[in-house]
Amino acid sequence: MTEACTLETTVAALRAGGVIAYPTEAVWGLGCDPDNDEALARLLRLKQRDPAKGMILVAASIAQFAPWLEGLPLELHAPLVASWPGPHTWLVPDNGRSHGLLRGDHDRVALRVSAHPLVVKLCTAFGKPIVSTSANQAGEPPAMSADEVRAIFGDALDAVLDGPLGGLERPSTIRDLISGRILRS
Repeated sequence: MTEACTLETTVAALRAGGVIAYPTEAVWGLGCDPDNDEALARLLRLKQRDPAKGMILVAASIAQFAPWLEGLPLELHAPLVASWPGPHTWLVPDNGRSHGLLRGDHDRVALRVSAHPLVVKLCTAFGKPIVSTSANQAGEPPAMSADEVRAIFGDALDAVLDGPLGGLERPSTIRDLISGRILRS
């Protein structure tokens, strides 16, 4: 689907196992249901992304991450609460909830609560987090507009939720929750 979709149409595409594109804080993203094996595999094929790398989950609120944060010591919640919503992705120890294609070859899962109004509406309407990975082919620059997404992926996507980027110059910082080490700044 190459034309712009409504929020409702985009959520329906997610529920049907589709792969969507949407604007994030800094670049356009691709997403799908993180619990749908076929959608995760299809998204990786579309991007030509190495499954070992893993992908980010984005949510409307920290409450949406409750299943992924279950068992995490309470003192480790403080950095998450202090930095969300916002452009901060945290690598959190996987408690067994994350799909292998989402986690990749890692023992952590990447989580971010977005401050982008459209991403918040999308995750709220979907009722849970969605996958968030840059809209590009592996090794290529990320799409910066809906038109660029369409040029890269043509009719291969199930929905394109058009809207503005969030105004940031670069994608979110990625930090390991346990060590505090910054992996991407």
